[in-house]
Amino acid sequence: MKKILKKISEIAIRQGEFTFTDEQIESKWLGNAPATSEDIKQLEERLQIALPKDYKDFLLITNGFSTPNENIEPSFEATGNVGFLKDIDPQLIEIWINNDELLEVAIKLSRSIVVGGINQEQYFLLVPPLLEHEKWEYWKFASWIPGEDPYEGMENYFINALDFLKSA
Repeated sequence: MKKILKKISEIAIRQGEFTFTDEQIESKWLGNAPATSEDIKQLEERLQIALPKDYKDFLLITNGFSTPNENIEPSFEATGNVGFLKDIDPQLIEIWINNDELLEVAIKLSRSIVVGGINQEQYFLLVPPLLEHEKWEYWKFASWIPGEDPYEGMENYFINALDFLKSA
């Protein structure tokens, strides 16, 4: 995943269509310093949940990652900002829960974890499984997307983001 994140950084900076800090331009890296195992442990304790391995692997590469375009892709948050959607944006859940046809999505939103996009146009959410044998769900969720935009995992999301950036 680190190679994909590095490639996203390099292409976005080379294209020069977005604003970056001098440090990002010099390092050709849109990420932060890696999270420590202790940072991840504290996050899991605060959320009272064991996070999926690929998300923890991402945090060990970078504790947050800037997006080249906040209008399309969410920036990923540092561990200190990650939290449950119900605490970050409870009104979003209320909007979805009041529509019987969308109740299943609303229930998933009510237990989802915001790992990207706070104060942006879209969120990146991790949806914990209800049962032990089920998989975590990975969603990009925005008002301009009709429902959730699912991904197979963190790496799958970043591969898609890289493909989009290459085609821009």
